[in-house]
Order: sequence, then C-alpha cells, then structure tokens
Amino acid sequence: MSETELIEYAQNGDKKSLAELVKKYEKTVYNFAFKICRDPEKAENTMQDTFLSMVKSLHQFDNNSKLSTWLYRIVMNHCLMAHRKNKHNFVELDEEQSTSPSAWHLKNVSTEPERLLENTELKNVLDTAIKKLSEDYRIVFLLRDVEGLSTEETAKVTNLSVSAVKSRLHRARAFLRDEINKAYTK
Repeated sequence: MSETELIEYAQNGDKKSLAELVKKYEKTVYNFAFKICRDPEKAENTMQDTFLSMVKSLHQFDNNSKLSTWLYRIVMNHCLMAHRKNKHNFVELDEEQSTSPSAWHLKNVSTEPERLLENTELKNVLDTAIKKLSEDYRIVFLLRDVEGLSTEETAKVTNLSVSAVKSRLHRARAFLRDEINKAYTK
C-alpha cells in the first residue's frame, strides 16, 4: 500500500494504517527530536507528543507536502515549546544518533590514532559551535545539512520563505566555519 493510501485510510479511521504510519516514521521523528533536544527522555516525550498531534490532526493533512515534512514541523514546534518552557540550550550534533544517509557525519576515514583524535576533536568543536547557533539558525541548519531536506521542504517545515531559509543557512554555515577556524588558529 502506498503512503498516500495509508494516509487516506488513516484519515478515515483505519487504525492499522495509522499504526503503519507511526511505525514508518518512529525513528525519523525520534532522531530529529533528539538532535534538537539532546536528551533521550525529551526526545521520547517529543516523539509521543508528535504522534499524538498527528493522530489529532491527520484529517487536516492535505498531501500538498510529504508527510515527513509535516512531521518535522510538528517535532520542531514541540521542541520549541519545550525549550521555551525550560529555557535551556539544547542541540549538538551526534553522528551516532543519525540514521539519515545524507546526515552530517564526521566518520573516520582512517583508523590511525592521530586521525581518530583529529576527527573527535573536530566533532567536539563542531558540537560546541552548533550549540552557540541561535535557535532559528540551528533548526534550519539541522533540517538542511543534517536531515537532508531540500530548501523548499525546510521552508515549509519552518514556515519561512525559501530566501529566508537560504539566508539563515548561509549565516549558520558562515558562523560554524568561523568557529571552527577560531578553534584551530588559537
């Protein structure tokens, strides 16, 4: 059964189809929530809240975008609400948490101890720099460069124009590049 058919059946109250959709997106939703929240418990809660929101408002989904794009937006909204409640900084990139093939990985090309140390150091510098990004830039960076969404999909998820996404992504990348340069020129 195609995803469109699953969505249609789920919108008409078919619980099996709804369960299939949840199963299909469970890892994606959890991984994205974890990248934003950086806490397994918060990510789990966000995942549950996301699927609860999906169940409540699936009838409003119009198939004009991918279901994954719609779910990313719900995850983002739940994470931002949790952030506003707690006012904690949260997000660092973790190569081990991503299952997306287009994710930003700092994988080891070599098993030489020097290379392993360099890659670990670079990952730590990048994690620290990502934490410093403002929420607006961080989310755009994560959606585009970590999750691999297109500029248009990122615009839909964040409710921004394509040009605003490009601008924020450019600024986020420039900031990260500067932070990495600072760390290695000290």
